[in-house]
Amino acid sequence: MTEAYDGGELLIDALSDLGVDVVFCSSGSEWAPAWEAFARRQDAGEPAPRYIDLTHETLAGGMATGYGLVTRRTQAVLLHAAPGLLQGAMAVHGALLAGVPLVVASSESTTYGDGPGQDPGGQWYRNLSIVGGTHPVAQPWTKWSQQVGSVDVLYELVKHTGELAARPPAGPTYLNVPLEILLEQTEPPVRKEVVARGRRLSAPDDVAAVAKLLAEAERPLVITETAGREAGGFDALVDLCESLGIGVIEPSSAVCANFPKDNPLHLGGEIDPYVDEADLILLVNCRAPYYPPSRTPAKAKTIVIDEVPQRPHVVYQVLNADHYLEGALPETLAQLRDATLKTADQPTIAARAAYAASGHGRWAAATDAAEAKAVEAPGIPPVLLATRLREIVRAEGATVVDETITHSRVVQRHIGWDRPDSYFYVQGGLGQGIAVALGVKLAVEDGLVVFTVGDGAFLYNPIEQSLMASKDLGLPVLIVIFNNKKYLSMKMNHLRFYPEGAAVRTDYHLGVDLSTQPELSAFAAPFDMYHAAVDDPAQLDRVLAEATAAVTAGTTAVVNVSVSR
Repeated sequence: MTEAYDGGELLIDALSDLGVDVVFCSSGSEWAPAWEAFARRQDAGEPAPRYIDLTHETLAGGMATGYGLVTRRTQAVLLHAAPGLLQGAMAVHGALLAGVPLVVASSESTTYGDGPGQDPGGQWYRNLSIVGGTHPVAQPWTKWSQQVGSVDVLYELVKHTGELAARPPAGPTYLNVPLEILLEQTEPPVRKEVVARGRRLSAPDDVAAVAKLLAEAERPLVITETAGREAGGFDALVDLCESLGIGVIEPSSAVCANFPKDNPLHLGGEIDPYVDEADLILLVNCRAPYYPPSRTPAKAKTIVIDEVPQRPHVVYQVLNADHYLEGALPETLAQLRDATLKTADQPTIAARAAYAASGHGRWAAATDAAEAKAVEAPGIPPVLLATRLREIVRAEGATVVDETITHSRVVQRHIGWDRPDSYFYVQGGLGQGIAVALGVKLAVEDGLVVFTVGDGAFLYNPIEQSLMASKDLGLPVLIVIFNNKKYLSMKMNHLRFYPEGAAVRTDYHLGVDLSTQPELSAFAAPFDMYHAAVDDPAQLDRVLAEATAAVTAGTTAVVNVSVSR
């Protein structure tokens, strides 16, 4: 063996020139050339992305997603062959839904030991290969999927893959990098760092047409799901709405913090009380505003403001747009604000703001009433737990990562948010949340991260591998389980279809029971982490305070709370 330049070196150079901060790896035998390249750089004192070894593919993909949610920069995920890619598929698909740019790579063999050069190993011939290669496997749940055909194109193809990942709509891309190409000796490339992508502005005539409608509207309404995913989007939306007196709804499908919950223009999460009164609706980064999709406003014109309004990964999407503004979000919102203010009538703006403020007042009053009721109710209602967590979140300036189902609206309404990047809802299948929370923690560094999860979703997670990563990497998070000892969302769906069916008559509900679960907080015990179970409301504040103190002192805490619903 020599230390000549090879495909592994090319890969690390390309990732470095993409600006990748972290390589998240769930190890496989194809990555020896990359490991050697990292070792050479460490030995020579040369810079390289941070490398993190992880013991589960969902953990690698989920951590990369969480890190990317906060940084908005392309990161890398290395998986193993087709099996590792399949195991990590849910996390990669979650990144696609969340709009997180990733370069995902795994490998195959092209010679099976019969070609020249180094022996790739018999495992590729016997059980690791897949007919057609790994890249068709990844194609349905990535933005773009391709095989590297030669070491001569590896450097530029990795960079191209990363740039594709970062372009709207941001998401994961995939490369099949055969082991023989990684091992092949070659010459260093002419290196060039990737520059930031350009920004698109909406055409002035398009903006002017929408500004005229907005200036004349009496009941304009913003509905948004992901405005806060764009850098500057949260603040730009606040500026637009406060300047023009527009009420804002973040429906239950919102996946991040988009607008302050305590702002007098925030109308809560229910669309029905307002959508038919509106005469102009602005769908701001809102991929699926209504359910069922055919539900449309009674009289409002619809303005779609989204750099990529027709999301290619959404199978069926109904927007009923009357106008599109497709420039970069913060810039487009600023353009629209400035253009509207040129002709808007200040009394009209004031009247619109007063209308929204009255709606916010009703929402806030109902929220307060629900919280007061929870204090008097027996046991620990989910609303009570959420309000206690809100006190911690506000005091610590924490970031919330949520993977609840039954209680997701409770978390959104009663924990809430007041700043950008302070809330993320885990996308895709259940079982990724701890990993996403760890990735968020990696990005926010000293900030507190609170992970809320139901007992069913918690059990879907790779718990041991995630807690081991938390300890080994020094990434403490506060994990709070909303435990009702059942898959309540499964039961509610069954009852929706068969409200008077045999399951109701016989009290025989399948797909629901989790009563035999172990004490979930005890998973933390082997890792010397704080863990506690709570079913007494009188003990809740003490336990949460102890858990928060443990996390701020540097260790993950798992609190298993028996909720009454």
